[in-house]
Amino acid sequence: MNSKRKPIPPFSGEEEEREFWATHDSTEYLDWSKAEKNPTFSRLKPSTRTVSIRLPESLIAALKTLANKRDVPYQSLVKIFLAEKVKEETSTQHVQKD
Repeated sequence: MNSKRKPIPPFSGEEEEREFWATHDSTEYLDWSKAEKNPTFSRLKPSTRTVSIRLPESLIAALKTLANKRDVPYQSLVKIFLAEKVKEETSTQHVQKD
């Protein structure tokens, strides 16, 4: 199809790259026939955003105690708990809709 591909420009950040790919045809830049099927990205970390929430001191103390028992930072434990609960709630909602 397109033997001469355009070079992919450098991006200053994720937002700029996202905007570029949303407005350009990737086949002008990449030969998808040579792409790996179902690649794994073992080192890829999801984008994160800092949030601030107010929690009772007693809840923070309890989280720190649980985190200490698991030998993980308490903020990491909070992320684990949130992810588990969201997964549980979304799978429950999916079952209830069926």
